[in-house]
Amino acid sequence: MVQLYNLHPFGSQQVVPCKLEPERFCGGGRDALFVAAGCKVEAFAVAGQELCQPRCAFSTLGRVLRLAYSEAGDYLVAIEEKNKATFLRAYVNWRSKRTENSRVYNITPVEIAFCVGYVAVMSDLEVLILKLEPGPKNGERVHHNPRKTNNRMRRTEEGISNEISQLESDDFVICQKPLELLGEKSEQSGLSVTLESTGLADEKRKYSHFQHLLYRRFAPDISSYVLSDDIKLHSLQLLPIYQTGSLTSDGKNLSQEKELLSLFCFFSLPHVGYLYMVVKSVELMSVYQYPEKSQQAVLTPQFLHVITSNNLQCFTVRCSAAAAREEDPYMDTTLKACPPVSMDVCALRIQLFIGLKAICHFKNHIILLTKADPEAIPERRQSPKRLLSRKDTSVKIKIPPVAEAGWNLYIVNTISPVQLYKEMIDYSNTYKTVKTQSCIHLLSEAHLLVRAALMDASQLEPGEKAELLEAFKESCGHLGDCYSRLDSQHSHLTLPYYKMSGLSMAEVLARMDWTVEDGLQKYERGLIFYINHSLYENLDEELSEELAAKVVQMFYVAEPKQVPHILCSPSMKNINPLTAMSYLRKLDTSGFSSILVTLTKAAVALKMGDLDMHRNEMKSHSEMKLVCGFILEPRLLIQQRKGQIVPTELALHLKETQPGLLVASVLGLQKNNKIGIEEADSFFKMLCAKDEDTTPQLLVDFWEAQLVACLPDVVLQELFFKLTSQYIWRLSKRQPPDTTPLRTSEDLINACSHYGLIYPWVHILISSDSLADKNYTEDLSKLQVSKNTSL
Repeated sequence: MVQLYNLHPFGSQQVVPCKLEPERFCGGGRDALFVAAGCKVEAFAVAGQELCQPRCAFSTLGRVLRLAYSEAGDYLVAIEEKNKATFLRAYVNWRSKRTENSRVYNITPVEIAFCVGYVAVMSDLEVLILKLEPGPKNGERVHHNPRKTNNRMRRTEEGISNEISQLESDDFVICQKPLELLGEKSEQSGLSVTLESTGLADEKRKYSHFQHLLYRRFAPDISSYVLSDDIKLHSLQLLPIYQTGSLTSDGKNLSQEKELLSLFCFFSLPHVGYLYMVVKSVELMSVYQYPEKSQQAVLTPQFLHVITSNNLQCFTVRCSAAAAREEDPYMDTTLKACPPVSMDVCALRIQLFIGLKAICHFKNHIILLTKADPEAIPERRQSPKRLLSRKDTSVKIKIPPVAEAGWNLYIVNTISPVQLYKEMIDYSNTYKTVKTQSCIHLLSEAHLLVRAALMDASQLEPGEKAELLEAFKESCGHLGDCYSRLDSQHSHLTLPYYKMSGLSMAEVLARMDWTVEDGLQKYERGLIFYINHSLYENLDEELSEELAAKVVQMFYVAEPKQVPHILCSPSMKNINPLTAMSYLRKLDTSGFSSILVTLTKAAVALKMGDLDMHRNEMKSHSEMKLVCGFILEPRLLIQQRKGQIVPTELALHLKETQPGLLVASVLGLQKNNKIGIEEADSFFKMLCAKDEDTTPQLLVDFWEAQLVACLPDVVLQELFFKLTSQYIWRLSKRQPPDTTPLRTSEDLINACSHYGLIYPWVHILISSDSLADKNYTEDLSKLQVSKNTSL
């Protein structure tokens, strides 16, 4: 379905001063417009102050039937007709106002489009897309002969043609069915394709074979017995989107280098247009239903412009959405998002323009040919009873000998993407208070408009790029607002859009509507999803007391089970402890009682300075259950701020009151992959306020607990090295531990198979008066039993 808006993508217009009535025209790169009339071509400037000023003119050898410009090589190609013969000529030196042409091929031209090794061929009812492949390496000679499959295809096609000839009569018409073949299946189309290199030496031949990508055949309209233009295709076009800014080996940016990112193919019937993506995969992206019969269409990265007899229509396209997914591997994740390729297209504008005949586009200009006089009357060579088949002859047009008056050639300037974006944002405000998809659709169109402009950033001025980047972030914020208000399957898109907007969590919360409807406050799933993920991602942002209170209220209403987790986030540091405790008690009274609620209440009680409440909460469960609670929410003990591990107030308190519980809890976090080995070591050093070169006893207790817990053998040698190094250092320095060890050597021998028995001579040594220090004897015993096992 095509949605219709009344926006204004078109701006001012100028008349091109042509001397003769234009018959064909096309854009020449980014600075020229070519206009052909009969056997003459005029070139006009279309950039800067010289807009619409004549640049040069030259004569052709025959009447120009088609024109095309190649940016690679800067040459103009013309299909010309003279003495009932058709020629293809390339003019390579048109800028110097000379009439010589580079090379002439006597060939029979067909309607084609070519781009970076891709070729699209179109007949009245068929479209074929091929990819040209480079030749073999190592100087292998290529023989340009048709492949066997091509011969088989030719025979298949001839067989079908013969069969049709036998069956057709004045009473029957044979029409082939509509057909779409994608990828390798398109080789089954029955068309014979032969690749030839004319006039090129072997070493200059770039392509030697080809790959089929797409074949599509349409059926004629059998509702009438006359051949109508309604069954003919038109406006075949290949549109590339490049990825710029490739890095060299030394890290420098090559902005001039272009790498093909995506390629799109468009073709159209008079009432329906088709847009395909044809690079990594071949798939139909969009179908355009025109409100009236079209005459010609032109595709750009941002729009599809279509002309009818009296209207210029502007449709949106999904090229930037497809290219964004090819360019960024993080697209469609919690980090980044983009409107879907499958989203319905819309018509931004249907502009009245009397007598439209032809259209082309380049840069920010639309070129229109208008003629108010009646069209040439088609004259048929066959009986109106027969439909067009592959062997039918074409339409013969009456061409007036002298061009009639009443024509104009216009250059229509399209407005800047930012200006159109702002209009679309203003238009979307009409849907702002309505929870429908209409607001999201229009905002998505605005987002894709800006994204498409940024993809061609090499053509932008620094100021324009900065303005577009700001609009891009703003559009992400608007989309985040929309998805946050919806309770749908796409509400998770709130998170990536808000991330791309650059808005802080406080700024997002400030955009919310906190009004209460019918006495009940409802929070949609999108906003809850965003806040929940943001609080889990250890953002270096602390919410104010007021906003923190709103967040906990939000989760108490929407997801009460998440309240203990939310209160443990570093971003909620400024919440009033009394407010936090009131919501935790509400969970108790509502029957939601868990070890996590108990631990959170104990942590909040510490902030309140109520040690009695803290002790009562910690005594209400066994140590094993408390450890399980810390595993469920590690942030009760360990938080990250600015990339560093920071012990919580509860962890500092447990170090003094229940160090065994603290060590067991961190060990449980490590066994459940909630904390790494190096992170755990850093945590205990930070907890005990020790530098990197000093090892606190609590960390030694943790290492010993790791051995007792029988962690995987891959870390045993590292643990033994750490422990023996610490024992030896303290023995040599006569340095006692800073806290009382949690385990004695006897405890380790009894609890862990990694410690051996104490040698008798060690008993004699430690029983002497010279070694009366208990800490010294314990370290010596632990060193001996650990070395005994490791040896």
